[in-house]
Amino acid sequence: MTQLLAPASVAAAAKVPDLAVDVDSLVKRFGNLKAVAGVTFSVRSGEIFAFLGPNGAGKSTTINMLCTLAHPSGGRASVAGFDVASRPRAVRRRIGLVFQEQTLDAQLTADENLRFHAVLYRVLSGEVDRRIARVLELVNLSDRRRDLVSTFSGGMARRLEIARALLHTPKVLFLDEPTVGLDPQTRALIWEDILRLRHEDGVTVFLTTHYMDEAEYAERIAIIDHGEIVAMGAPDELKGVVGADTVELQTADNAAALDALTEAGQAVRATLSGLIAFVEDGEAAVPGLIAAAGVPVRTVHVHRPTLDDVFMHFTGREIRDQAGEAPSAMTRAWRHR
Repeated sequence: MTQLLAPASVAAAAKVPDLAVDVDSLVKRFGNLKAVAGVTFSVRSGEIFAFLGPNGAGKSTTINMLCTLAHPSGGRASVAGFDVASRPRAVRRRIGLVFQEQTLDAQLTADENLRFHAVLYRVLSGEVDRRIARVLELVNLSDRRRDLVSTFSGGMARRLEIARALLHTPKVLFLDEPTVGLDPQTRALIWEDILRLRHEDGVTVFLTTHYMDEAEYAERIAIIDHGEIVAMGAPDELKGVVGADTVELQTADNAAALDALTEAGQAVRATLSGLIAFVEDGEAAVPGLIAAAGVPVRTVHVHRPTLDDVFMHFTGREIRDQAGEAPSAMTRAWRHR
């Protein structure tokens, strides 16, 4: 059963004047397998929106339909105002897409890769140099413009792919697991690039990820599991559903502290190693808890709900720390369009 914090019905979406993505009951079947089971959501123009889920959840399959790489089995979807099934060419002209797999030509320079993309998207010849300079500046690769891609690190190649996806000034940028396999420092640099382009150019960003920290960059998150959206909302809204902060205490006399805190009106229970109190603001509550315990407090640990807790709450399990669905066939299909 789908639980949505921010329902995205067609009627509600119709009231929003500027939607970058509008999806209603979208379905994708592969034989008897329903990979996407009737998802409904919308993405506002200029928004950073994330699909969060494990391998096989339906993230990449949904993106493939939105990018016209796969035909929906049912439902409806529009991107930049154009139906993905009836107006695929119009959709493609208005989107940028960065795959999980690298699709650059390593034997060409950064400049040559971008010029080839400009030809495919029919960028006006008088605009090409200016746009190349602009997108390379956005991803901090201006000084590597004439270098072969074969000399780039994995992170640099990923940033160049983002630059390439922006060259034809798309309305929506789709990022399918954009930082998978990269080290944390490189992932942080790529997100600096993404946030910069969103701030400076107002690009709508739709990403899929299985990284919890990466999903935190999004203004709204849709948690998808087994082809269904099980929850959707802003990160703080989703965390709020899980419940209050918790404060774990270890004291000189846990039994006495439990009695004292309960008598003081605190929501608290015993654990194997101490006590756990449920409060609205963990850090602010610590002094009061220590004072009310009535015995020396040895250790204190404050825990705020995280997206890991949210995923566990809605799916009953932890997200698997692995890459999303590999889009090899779809990547090849895109290359030949």
